[in-house]
Amino acid sequence: MSADVNTATTTAPISITPSALEQLKALRAELGVDADHFLRIGVRGGGCSGFEYQLGFDLPEEDDKKYQLGEETILMKSGHALYLIGMEIDWATGLNNRGFTFNNPNATETCGCGTSFSA
Repeated sequence: MSADVNTATTTAPISITPSALEQLKALRAELGVDADHFLRIGVRGGGCSGFEYQLGFDLPEEDDKKYQLGEETILMKSGHALYLIGMEIDWATGLNNRGFTFNNPNATETCGCGTSFSA
């Protein structure tokens, strides 16, 4: 049974901090992302630790799950939730690191750049 991408569910497997949501909103405006594109969060094989995080704006696909976090609608493949459940996405503004950070309790190992992990 495929998910209806036109209906957002209420319980997202991840969380996004208010500062990250503000940056996503600014990025959406800066890039001129159309309203029919949503934030896709997922994983793919690769990186120095085995998996890489995916974060970008995309059109919904038939087998996507759809979640609402603040003003952002999130798209995620069902199989990706296994690796991402409980993850928090934040925005770092420190001197040594600026950008989105991923706090993933499922990661058994992460790389120095913070965008690659193993589970």
